[in-house]
Amino acid sequence: MLTGTPSQVEWAEGIRLKVAREFNRVAEGFDAIAQDQPPEKPANTRALIAILEEKRGEVLARTDAGYFIRYWQEREDQVRQLIFHDPRYQEIKNPSAAEVALPDRLSYR
Repeated sequence: MLTGTPSQVEWAEGIRLKVAREFNRVAEGFDAIAQDQPPEKPANTRALIAILEEKRGEVLARTDAGYFIRYWQEREDQVRQLIFHDPRYQEIKNPSAAEVALPDRLSYR
């Protein structure tokens, strides 16, 4: 349940639903990529999916309507940016680990 004024809650509920759909879209893209990768690569992609799912949980657990209105109203590229800024992504991207980049197939339309 979101908190805020009735109008804020109504507005934020719509935004929150769109945010959940965006997380789903990105996760589906990663799943498709993992299936197309050679056997040694999916582990890194699965690690990215785990980061994504953690971020999804953190974001969607927020109950302040103002949070969704302020930070997620314009959500283009925000899900990817959450992943980019996670230190675990930097570890995966490190040349000592297998290279994984966020694919162009997840670019925003």
